[in-house]
Amino acid sequence: MAPRIFIDGEVGTTGLQIRQRLVGRSDIELVSIDPARRKDVSARKEIINRADIVILCLPDDASRAAVGMVENDRVRMIDASTAYRTAEGWAYGFPELTRNQRAVIKAARYVSNPGCYPTGFIALVRPLTDACILPKSWPVAVNAVSGYSGGGRKMIEEFEDQGSPTFTTVPYRIYALSLAHKHVPEMKVHGGLEHPPIFAPSVGRYAQGMIVEVPLPLHALPSAPKLKDLHAALAAAYAGERFVEVASLEEAASIATLAPESLNGTNSMKLYVFGSDKLRQARLVAVLDNLGKGASGAAVQNLNLMLGLDEAAGLVERFDWSTAPAVSIEAAAS
Repeated sequence: MAPRIFIDGEVGTTGLQIRQRLVGRSDIELVSIDPARRKDVSARKEIINRADIVILCLPDDASRAAVGMVENDRVRMIDASTAYRTAEGWAYGFPELTRNQRAVIKAARYVSNPGCYPTGFIALVRPLTDACILPKSWPVAVNAVSGYSGGGRKMIEEFEDQGSPTFTTVPYRIYALSLAHKHVPEMKVHGGLEHPPIFAPSVGRYAQGMIVEVPLPLHALPSAPKLKDLHAALAAAYAGERFVEVASLEEAASIATLAPESLNGTNSMKLYVFGSDKLRQARLVAVLDNLGKGASGAAVQNLNLMLGLDEAAGLVERFDWSTAPAVSIEAAAS
């Protein structure tokens, strides 16, 4: 009997994309709640406790409430919210974090899916702190831009629905100006840092795809590394990985510009080391799909690991949402 998977919050942006990646697979059984009862606590509790793995695509408080509905010691969970990303007892769902992280995820009952921005940031920073190239106490800053789909339904409506009172035509804007963004704690913890990084996110007028950048003054770092040292640490950390690629220094040097949408529809992330040894400055850059490796793709990758399946199952090289199997959920249009 195939394991039963329930996506709690399957009508949201991330939930729909997870479902579209899973629908039609014969190695799992997707179960859904009656759309008319999806806000019925008793109905949700019943289906949660019948599932083998529940994927939570809910706001933080709703995720916490859903975890509290579990009444047996069999149900396992993947949470896509920020509620448990630094919580004790929850495995951090970035399989490429360290060489033993896959084993941690496979054995875990509870897995917290990483945030989209933190995925790029941690991928760039963690190998450097592990290698002592970047001191854990270093005052790290990170700049990033994402498509508006990363903001969920409200932001999608703001950028797409001309009839909405919040509709905007701005091409680009910055936010989180108080420096209190909810992604910062996981960036600090899983990046191996002693202090919160200065996080400067922004959103552009395009649907999905993101660039995450960490600038480094190489001349000020204690080990005075060169670009090749940064690249070597990243290349060693992700050698043999299917979903994380490190561009060669030669490729990076040949690039004049970089677009955030280049990996849309994939569960891939590509890392670059730009900069100048002469100026002793570097720009570390990650490109990924905020709805792929930054959300739905990562959740499917974690699900596969937890079930002992091929890690890449359902994660085709490039997912074309226009040809995805139809999702027959009445509430999806609500």
